[in-house]
Amino acid sequence: MALSMDLSARVVLVTGGTQGIGLGITRAFLEAGATVVTCSRSAVTPVPGSTHRVCDVRDPVAVEALVAGVVADHGRLDVLVNNAGGAPYALAADASSRFHDKVVGLNLLGPLACAQAANAVMQQQETGGSIVNISSISATRPSPGTAAYGAAKAGVDSLTTSLAIEWAPRVRMNSIDVGLCRTENTDDHYGGDAGVAAIEATIPLGRMARPEEVGHVAVFLASDLASYVSGARVACHGGGEPPIFLSAATPAATPAATKES
Repeated sequence: MALSMDLSARVVLVTGGTQGIGLGITRAFLEAGATVVTCSRSAVTPVPGSTHRVCDVRDPVAVEALVAGVVADHGRLDVLVNNAGGAPYALAADASSRFHDKVVGLNLLGPLACAQAANAVMQQQETGGSIVNISSISATRPSPGTAAYGAAKAGVDSLTTSLAIEWAPRVRMNSIDVGLCRTENTDDHYGGDAGVAAIEATIPLGRMARPEEVGHVAVFLASDLASYVSGARVACHGGGEPPIFLSAATPAATPAATKES
């Protein structure tokens, strides 16, 4: 088997693939030669080289129609990237149950519906398929102000491991736990360049991710180079978040600590 990042024979569906991290993912797959279809809740200008469909991933009927349309147009579906998601800031005590329903619907139930529809197609294909769920570091650490979002992403990671077993060997399932990423909305969200710089100083690699870097991980997971990778949760967070006590502690130098060997 020839191993490469050449995806020129693959048909890829990227949900929420026209902005932010999704745009970086779409561009990465296009650069790898794939045929890419994006979707979102509204009609937008397609990313150059791709096609776009309107779909609310929280609606299972619409999702089934979306996948059926992709197969009708291209004859197959090789890769699904469940990227659509997100949540506005809201303290859990103040948010309504309807708000929480929408957040969980978009970030957990939507990916599940898309994965079910894609799996139904991939199981019938000789080459199977690959599903990549875009998760978050919020799945594994506290997420104050976006508690329902963090819980939903934890659910996505759990879903990934379960479906990797249920749908093997035809379909490979993996997730990417994404950390802070620099997008078109970052400056507004974190208070401009000064706020972004302060946050980036806490990241071991010294900066936020670029959207295309998340895309490169997704391309790898969808490629033959990852042919034996399934049920994995790949961290894409620049080294993670150092424990907060390290910035608060002021350890005194001691002979044992300063002695040279």
